[in-house]
Formats: sequence, structure tokens, C-alpha cells
Amino acid sequence: MIVLDRKVLQLDPADNVVIALTDLHQGETVSCGGNRYILSTDVAAKHQFATSALQTGEPVYMHGVLVAIACQTIRAGELITTANVRHKATAYHEPNSHPNWRAPNVSAWRGRQFRGYPRPDGRVGTRNHWVVVPLVFCENRNLGVLKQAFEEELGFVVPQAHRRQVAELVRLYREGRLSAIDTHTFSEAQQPPVKKVFPNIDGIKFLAHEAGCGGTHEDARNLCGLMADYIMHPNVAGATVLSLGCQHAQISLLQQELAARGWHDEKPLLVYEQQRSLSEASMLSAAVKDTFLALVRANEASRETVPLSKLCVGLKCGGSDGFSGISANPVLGHISDVLSALGGTGILAEFPELCGAEQNLIDRCVDLATARRFIDLMDDYAIRAKAVRAAFEMNPSPGNIRDGLITDAMKSAGAAKKGGSAPVTAVLDYPERDIRPGLNLLCTPGNDVECVTAQVAAGANVVLFTTGLGTPTGNPVAPVIKISSNSSLARRMADIIDFDAGAIIEATTSVPDEAGRLLEVLIGVANGDTATKAELSSQNDFIPWKRGISL
Repeated sequence: MIVLDRKVLQLDPADNVVIALTDLHQGETVSCGGNRYILSTDVAAKHQFATSALQTGEPVYMHGVLVAIACQTIRAGELITTANVRHKATAYHEPNSHPNWRAPNVSAWRGRQFRGYPRPDGRVGTRNHWVVVPLVFCENRNLGVLKQAFEEELGFVVPQAHRRQVAELVRLYREGRLSAIDTHTFSEAQQPPVKKVFPNIDGIKFLAHEAGCGGTHEDARNLCGLMADYIMHPNVAGATVLSLGCQHAQISLLQQELAARGWHDEKPLLVYEQQRSLSEASMLSAAVKDTFLALVRANEASRETVPLSKLCVGLKCGGSDGFSGISANPVLGHISDVLSALGGTGILAEFPELCGAEQNLIDRCVDLATARRFIDLMDDYAIRAKAVRAAFEMNPSPGNIRDGLITDAMKSAGAAKKGGSAPVTAVLDYPERDIRPGLNLLCTPGNDVECVTAQVAAGANVVLFTTGLGTPTGNPVAPVIKISSNSSLARRMADIIDFDAGAIIEATTSVPDEAGRLLEVLIGVANGDTATKAELSSQNDFIPWKRGISL
């Protein structure tokens, strides 16, 4: 990187665009890498301008890779926009070389440990949850009944402030004091939660969804595979499963998916089928009683000290901006490399957001079979997207574009930084969980919740999630640590951000230093010493992916 005057940044000597670190104005002169540029338009922070004149059809390079081509003449110093460039990415092919990785110095971390929940399959949980799983959307109402019955009574949630506000409004209404509502002061202070009945259980989580029937057989099998992954997840102590009985996602299909993953009844698994029950009420009564007794046993678990190699970290970005690929994402990449060197695991997903970065990842695959599987999955994803009249170049959202990510290849070049530089040891299809130490690639969409849902299913016991615009995304069973790409966001949305990487943009710290700070936060969260903002707000997002219809 070359930074001068803290106003602009050139990411690679091959780039023919420069990024504005602050708002720039037409006629302003800025310097970068020994070159001086005169702005021919205003350029907002996070956006790019051309370093020299570009003619129609000429390539645009950023992060050292092709990210667009000019679709009209662009003047030197002119803002790059959706009107003057369009998406373009380099084609990919089988490996050019074998991985030749130089691991970072991890001597400071080699002896570090965290306190987790060891499971019989050798994996380690960072949380000890119970899950309630519906096999079809028809059971969501019953799921809600169990949720209402368990959560507050067992002390797993803080009483809702807005529920108390409504209660106060009802009181004023009944007292005939409607005129006092506008002037009434409501205290937003949180009430203390009910004391937890089971101190060694972190929560009972309800995986509501809108799937299980009416889709394809592939959808049903993928859903059952996903649910099997969550039941077997190291952060899960056991599960209660609700089935209607006539849906595509049958109990027998769930059992097949569990068996395919090596299930050996190592956890309590309580299964109820409504159409075989005497009544809905009797089924729910049995589920409440049996689940409570199982929670008593699950509460006997305790944390033990384990090495950092037992961390499996999801690497995710969402609500990205023009700074994400400069600050927060490289910080995750450095942590991923540290964990790889220690024998831990990182999971990089979001295949539509690897568009243009494929060849680098292919060349990092540990063997030809792994590289070919990545190529095949990328090709298949692109074909499925086209079948529903979509394409990877449609991935950037209005918010991405507004804040400097103009094309999918531009977005992908920064998103891929989360994967660091370590060799790719495994490539997984959705919803597989055959993870291996090192960097794993997992086929998912870029959609925040669909991706995190899949990463956790694959085995992530913590998720590191970068954002430039802000998103509340969480997960029912794995803590999601939110990292801001810029300090303005961290200040503005402090209620959802756990870590601010914006000092990198301000050139007051380095990527390795921030990665070290974030790794300490990660260890604290893995220990259970720190709850993430998403956990504190009960942000339990869960959306199964339907193949081929999501970017």
C-alpha cells in the first residue's frame, strides 16, 4: 500500500484508480506514490478516481486485479461510477502453481488457550446451547409456544423494554390519561433478567424457518443436512425436533443426514411428530417435560482449557463499503493466517463475492482435486444463477454502490482479503461440514444471514463479521463478532459493533496490530467472558439457503 497525506490510497502499483480516504473536491490536487493528480470531479470518501484518461473498453485495475472496463471515456481525476464502468473479471483455470506459503510469526500465540466445551467428536464449543428444530414451517407456531414457555422462565432473555413500554401505555389508557402519553417519560433502562435456572447453559435457541415442504427434493435434503449440522454443532448440547409428519423434510431424512455425518447418539435428541400425537397440546406437553429434563443433564457440562487450534472461525463481510477491503477484511485475513499456522480453521464463503479472485484461491489449493472442486462449484453456481436470470455482477447492493463498491469484481477483490494468504485445505459444498485445519472455502451466497447460517452449520464456533455500513446480523448458536471498517460507523452504531478497525484508515495503526487486538477479543468471546452485541440483543438470524436463487 502507498498512502500520502492521508487523503488517498493506491492499493497496488498496477492499479489505475486511487481511493479517496476523505471527501475530495473538483480542482483539488492530491499526491500518491510520487504522482500528483488533479481532480476533475468531486470524489467522496471510499470512492475511486482514474489516475489517467481511460477510453471505452479499457480495463480498470484495483487491488492489482481486473475489476471493471470503461464503458465511456473517463478523464484523469474523474470519479468512477456505475455510469462510466461495468463489471469485468479475469477468467480462471486450473492451478498455475503450488502453494508456497510463508506463515506469519505466531510465537506470541502458540501457548494461548481458551475455555470451551469439549464434545465427544473432538470438536470444542464456545457456547452450550439447546436447540429446538422444526422440520417444516407448519411447526413454527408450536415453536413459538415452546419459546414463550421456556425463555423468560429459565432466565435466558432480558425482559423486553418495549414490552414494558406497552404495559405502561395500556395503564395510561385504562386510567383515561391518553393526553399524558406524549409527555410521559418512559425509562429505557433494561430490567435485570430472571436468574438463570441452568447456569452452564447459554441459551435455548429456536430455529424457525419457512422451508421443509413445497420446494424441491434437493431443498428438503439440504434443509435436513443443515439441521443435522446444527444438532451436531459443538456449541449445541442437544436438540428438540418438531415434525408435522407429511412434509418433504421427513424425520427419516434427518436421520439419514445425521448418519452420513457420523452421528452416534452422543447428544440427547428428542423427536416429536404432530400427526402421530393424540393432540397438539399433548405433544407440546411431552416436549416441554422431556426438554426440561434434558436441560438438567446438559447443565452438567463445564468449560475446559483447550488450545487455539480448536477455534473454527467463519470469515464474513456484510454491508460492505469502500474501506472494507482496506481495513477490516485484511485484519480478518491476518487472523485467518494466524489460526492456520496454529492448526485452527477459517471458513471463507460467499462465492458470488469471490468473482475475479478465483485464480488466486485456485493457485492456493493444496492439491489439484481441491482446486477442481472449487472450479466446479463456482461454475455450477454461475449456471444456477443464470437459470433464474441473475448473474454475479448483480451482487452489489445499493448500499455497496453508494459507498464505493461499484462492481462485483471490485467488491470481491476486497472481500477475498478475509481469507488471508494461507493454503486452501478444503472446498465444501452446502451444507457440508467436513472442515480441515487451515483455510476452507464453503459454497454459499453473499446474503448475510444465509451465509452465516451455512458457515455455522459447517462448524464455525465463532463468526468474525466485517461491515462498513452496519448490520445487526447474528446467529442462534455461534457468537458473531461485528467489526467496523471505519470509526464513524463504530461511533454511530455502537449498539451493534464489537470492534473498530477504522484506525487503519486513519494510518494510526497497522493490520497486524489490529489483528492482535481483535484476536484477544475473539478469545474473550470464545471463553464466554464476553457476549457479543448480537448476543446481547438476541439477534438470532437463521435462513436456510435455497440453491440457485440467491446472490
